[in-house]
Amino acid sequence: MDEETSLLDRRPTSSESRINNSKLFLAVFSAVLGNFSFGYSLVYSSPVLPKFKGPDADPRLKMDTEQAAWFGSIYTLGAAAGGLGAMLLNDLIGRKLSIMMSAVPLTIGYMLMGGAVDLWMLHVGRFLTGVAGGMTAASIPVYIAEISHKAVRGAMGSCPQITAVSGALTLYAMGLVVPWRWLAVAGEVPAVLMVVLLAFMPSSPRRLLSLGREQQAERALRWLRGKHYNTNIELSAIQHSINTQGKVTWSQLATPVYRRPIIISVAMRFLQQMTGITPILVYLEPIFSQSKVSLEPRYDAAIVGAVRLFSVAVAASLMDKAGRKALLYTSSLLMFLSSLTLTIISHTTPCPPGPAPPNHTTNWDYSSQNAIGNTLDASNQTAGLIPLISTMVFIFGYALGWGPITWLLMSEVLPLVARGVASGLCVTVSWLTAFMLTHAFTHLVDRYGLYVPYLCFTVICVLCLLFNAVCIPETRGRSLEEIENYFRTGRTFTINRSNSTAQSS
Repeated sequence: MDEETSLLDRRPTSSESRINNSKLFLAVFSAVLGNFSFGYSLVYSSPVLPKFKGPDADPRLKMDTEQAAWFGSIYTLGAAAGGLGAMLLNDLIGRKLSIMMSAVPLTIGYMLMGGAVDLWMLHVGRFLTGVAGGMTAASIPVYIAEISHKAVRGAMGSCPQITAVSGALTLYAMGLVVPWRWLAVAGEVPAVLMVVLLAFMPSSPRRLLSLGREQQAERALRWLRGKHYNTNIELSAIQHSINTQGKVTWSQLATPVYRRPIIISVAMRFLQQMTGITPILVYLEPIFSQSKVSLEPRYDAAIVGAVRLFSVAVAASLMDKAGRKALLYTSSLLMFLSSLTLTIISHTTPCPPGPAPPNHTTNWDYSSQNAIGNTLDASNQTAGLIPLISTMVFIFGYALGWGPITWLLMSEVLPLVARGVASGLCVTVSWLTAFMLTHAFTHLVDRYGLYVPYLCFTVICVLCLLFNAVCIPETRGRSLEEIENYFRTGRTFTINRSNSTAQSS
């Protein structure tokens, strides 16, 4: 050839592209056990709050409306603190160790709640489990994105959401039969298993290369891809990305290459929370109690948890087929329609019965009266299912797109050099928004009913639809280096350095 072709331009041969994903799957499974704990601890208040507010509650632990609002929302405040901590830990000790460190506040928090004899122990324990949740939410998606290759990154990127939903469903199911103290004890098990497994997993090859540890990065990548995989091309692409970026300063964060992906990530996390998903999940049983659903609220919560798990599994199978933007469009539309239905239902109240008309006849048809009564009962039972069905559609829509894709895109679009700090910033903004919304939700419902919160959520779903149309790029089938180049060069995913550029497929 007259022109030297860089490693980045050379197509891998069949021998070079022989990837064995089994160890990658093991590493992802080990990490997402932290998300299982996150999902479990997030909804811990749903089956527990009715017991603390009920007439049979322990007098030392009995909660009024304000105390219940703090118990439900203080988790998100802890998650914001955990996100701030992850901003430092991700770049200080690495993604893997940050995930492992989250087990410390989680275990202490569950010990406090499981042995609680006063309200402060419940609130402090709930806060500490939130800190752990914030740490995992900031670290796990980044770790998974950096150890995965582009052929499976979409499916792997949805795993944090799948396991978080699995954790929530496990909590709902166990809450039907297990006392609340033992629910706290059981929450420690996945955290311990996560630490044990992660101790044998490799660190992120991208982080190792950024630290100048080429040999360790090569060993880590070969372990993840299999012994027959040629690591040179992928390592060269990662190294080129690192060399291109160099060190970033605070002033450089204002440039488009950093500003645009950070704004997109932060805005997506903000909109994700403003859809109302966190207060709905945290107060699911109390919401169903107020909605007069025909089934028992605790069974409704378990049903919704199962639907949520199913929808996340569907999203994982479609992530690398339908694309991110198509799923986000579908997700926004389903959430809009369901929240609009919930708004109308919660605003429509039955008219109070008027005075009975005087009986001027002595030949009243009692069979007709019974028939009318049976028809009304059947109608009321059917109407009582509408809030449950609408909530299921809302959860399905959220878990189909805005749930898993927000986590995935955050780890995909953030530049490598700023990924640790920026992901912590995203999680912090997300959970501060969730805290304010979750704390205000209880007071809004007490004062105005469910109508006002649902109306706000409906408006936000419209904004989600517009934001996806205008601001979010399609990242399906792109490597992390190609995505970074999209923001560096402006609207192009090409990463070739030679004159003969080739567009990635």
